[in-house]
Amino acid sequence: MINLQDPESRVATTGEYVLGTLSEEDKVAFQAALAQDPALHSEVYAWQDQLLSLSAQAAPAAPRAQLWQRIDATLSAMAAAMPRPARAESTPSRAPWWQRLGLWQGVSGLALAVCLVMAVLLVNQGAGLPGQEPGARYLAVLQSPQDQSTGWVVEVHAGGTVRLLPMGQTGVVPAGRALQFWTKPQGAAGPTSLGLVKAGQPLELPVSRLPGVGAQQLFEITLEPENGSPIGRPTGPILYVGRTVAL
Repeated sequence: MINLQDPESRVATTGEYVLGTLSEEDKVAFQAALAQDPALHSEVYAWQDQLLSLSAQAAPAAPRAQLWQRIDATLSAMAAAMPRPARAESTPSRAPWWQRLGLWQGVSGLALAVCLVMAVLLVNQGAGLPGQEPGARYLAVLQSPQDQSTGWVVEVHAGGTVRLLPMGQTGVVPAGRALQFWTKPQGAAGPTSLGLVKAGQPLELPVSRLPGVGAQQLFEITLEPENGSPIGRPTGPILYVGRTVAL
């Protein structure tokens, strides 16, 4: 049974309704709520607008047989890394929205599923950097140059935070080496280090650490010496790379 009074469940259920993955019983209940709740109409329109813009950026792709298992495992790992508010034992609840496989089964391709996760996570509002629209939001999917597999996702909220989230198997870092996170806005003379990254672990930074924020901004992860690049620019191979798109 859907619960539209709980904010977390409301967001997830609305997304599932727009994607068409609700059960028939929950769909009927949701449509009945729509008739009585003008705010819910607005939330549906917001999801539709968001999905339309994201889907336009993703080329059609036939998912591999293992895709949904990878998404399920990735979302479970993200859920384990995120703090959860305490709930009263007597309060029944559905699984957290990020663990609901049904939410993603209407999506064609892993990159678009990642975009949907990040679109829901981008909730903080900020004043923005100079020259940026307040609250501007960007997303970058970092892929391996070798096999185009998705390893990480970067979400940027101008005036807020930069988040780097692992989205699958990111590999084992050899002894004596480290992963280093870099960015380079369009027109910048060179990349800026955002610090070292632990394999498979999320990283959050204040957006003030970036030299700028914008669309088509480069983000990458390279393999460097244990204490990071000694020369202030990448020295090792690029493991994952991608550019931002505006949300």
